[in-house]
Amino acid sequence: MGEYKRVWARLRKDRRAVISLWILAAELLCVLVLPVLMGLEPNVTDRAAGFWAPPSPAHWLGTDDVGRDVLARLLYGGRTSLLVGFASAFISVGLGILLGLLAGYRRGPWEFWIMRLADVFQSFPNIVLVLCMVSLVGPSVGNIILVTGGLGWPSVARMIYGNALTVRDKEFVLAARALGARHRTILWRNILPNAVSPAWASMAQRVGRAILSESSLSFLGVGISTPQASWGNLMRSASQLSVLTGRPWIWLPPGLLIVLTVVCLQLVGEGLRDAMDPRGRRYFSS
Repeated sequence: MGEYKRVWARLRKDRRAVISLWILAAELLCVLVLPVLMGLEPNVTDRAAGFWAPPSPAHWLGTDDVGRDVLARLLYGGRTSLLVGFASAFISVGLGILLGLLAGYRRGPWEFWIMRLADVFQSFPNIVLVLCMVSLVGPSVGNIILVTGGLGWPSVARMIYGNALTVRDKEFVLAARALGARHRTILWRNILPNAVSPAWASMAQRVGRAILSESSLSFLGVGISTPQASWGNLMRSASQLSVLTGRPWIWLPPGLLIVLTVVCLQLVGEGLRDAMDPRGRRYFSS
C-alpha cells in the first residue's frame, strides 16, 4: 500500500492528469445520475415534438429520426461506451499479465507458444480481427467486450514478458528459489509486483482504444445496434449527408465526448506512466 500512496502523491503533481481524472469522474457521474434525476427515457418517441426536432426546452439536444430524445440516448450511450471501454481493458490487461508472466518466468514451451500466439494476433490489423470476430459472434455488448478484450492482450503480454525476464534473475528471486519457495509463490509475491507497473500505466489508454473500437464498429453498422444506444451508433447518423450538414445536434455531442474521453484517458495514462517510472518523470525536470 505504501508504494500505491507514493504513486498517487506523484500523480497529483501532474495537473493535466488530475484535471483529466476530474473530467472523467464528472462524465461517469453524469451518465449514471442525470438520466434518473431528469427522468429521461432513451427509447420513447415524442410524437408531439416530431422527428428530427431541433434543440428546445423540452429536448435540449433535439430528437432523432424516430422522435427519441437525443440527450437521453447520449447519456445512456455513455454508459454503454464506458462499460465496453473499461471491461475490455480489464480483460486484455488481465490476460496479458497472466500470459506474460508465464512466458517470462517459466520459459521453455510456455515462452515459445505464448509469444508465437502473440505474433499471430499482432500480424493482423486489430480492427480487422475485431470486425471479423464480432460479425461471427454477433454485435451484443457482451460479445464486443469479450472480443475487444480478448484480442488486446498480446502487447500487454510482451511488456510483462520483458519485465519478467529481467526480474526472474534478480537476487531476491534467486534467494526465494534457494529457500524452496513454490513457483506460484515466486510469481505472485516476487515477480508480479516488480513487473506489472507498465501494464497498470497502460490501462487508461486501453480504455480509450476500446471506446474507439466500439465506436468504429457501431459506425460501420456491425457494432451495438439500435434501439440500444452507444456513442458509436449515435455517430452513425453522420453518415447521412443531410444529418452531417443540417443536424449537428445529432452527431456533434457524441463525437466531442468520444474525443474528450479518449484525450483525458491518454493524459491519465501518461501521468500514471510517469508516476510509476522512477526514471525521467516530467515533474522532476520542471
